[in-house]
Amino acid sequence: MAKEIRRIGILTSGGDAPGMNAAVRAVVRSAITYGMQCIGIRRGWSGLINSDFKLMTGSEVSHILSRGGTILYTARSEEFMTVEGREKAVNTCKLLGIDAVVAIGGDGTFRGALEISRMGVQVVGIPATIDNDIGCSNYTIGFDTACNTCIQSIDKLRDTMQSHERCSVVEVMGRDAGFLALYVGISVGATAVLVPEVELDFERDVVRPIQNARLTGNTHFMIVLAEGAGKGFFLADRLKKELGLDARVTVLGHIQRGGAPSARDRETASRMGYAAVKALSEGRSNVIIGTREGGLVETPIEEALAMKKTLQMERYEVLEALKNRLPRDSVV
Repeated sequence: MAKEIRRIGILTSGGDAPGMNAAVRAVVRSAITYGMQCIGIRRGWSGLINSDFKLMTGSEVSHILSRGGTILYTARSEEFMTVEGREKAVNTCKLLGIDAVVAIGGDGTFRGALEISRMGVQVVGIPATIDNDIGCSNYTIGFDTACNTCIQSIDKLRDTMQSHERCSVVEVMGRDAGFLALYVGISVGATAVLVPEVELDFERDVVRPIQNARLTGNTHFMIVLAEGAGKGFFLADRLKKELGLDARVTVLGHIQRGGAPSARDRETASRMGYAAVKALSEGRSNVIIGTREGGLVETPIEEALAMKKTLQMERYEVLEALKNRLPRDSVV
């Protein structure tokens, strides 16, 4: 029988994502509703090792729903990757009387949660990463806001690119996954989108789309590049050498992580936070809360970490179908 949960620790770890604060708020207020105390662990797993914490109350999380980033801060911890570091973290839980930990983050965060669960700490994970690459969940907190930030930036870039008849290469986040780039590319009507999951064929993926766009009347071109598919400046140099294009590179960088979370991220984070506390109150732990077909699901952490999310090829097909093309009897 699972141990009764009286005190929950909550932390955010890895890269920050818009909506993390909404999840923190939901966990704290849901814990209070279920008669539990909530301890905020600052700076992720590092904070658990170093006893960097604060008692969270309902008033502590007032007015944070609309804030980006995370009020608990986040950090990566090399020490936590060692057995000694994890033992310190578990000892902190014992010292503070923490019965369970709710960990908000991505794949690395959940691997850390799995390790301490094997050492006797009950854990629940909430997926928050702008890459949307957690296999057990259709959606992760922060993705929608990051997409909107990219789209707004690219719409502004398009205005000046069109005025100067230039090619714009926009590099977005996505070291191992192209979900963000593909979603954004469709939304802005990109000339080409390059993602890590599809091996680059420069002639097929870049040259022909640009040629078709030019022959059908376009004088400016937009290429969206996931960082894991190549570097924007290398691509711009190649465009200059092979097509004579004046390509300008914009690396959106960490601006993608910031800003007030969208309605979707606030609502999803709130539901996930509540579901995490409810699971613990009903004796379920060592799971990740995810979304599937509009509802929330719980997946055991080990099973979840073994799952891999693949790029939705139907979206890639949409992108290909909506590109500027010549009539069938024309040849480029």
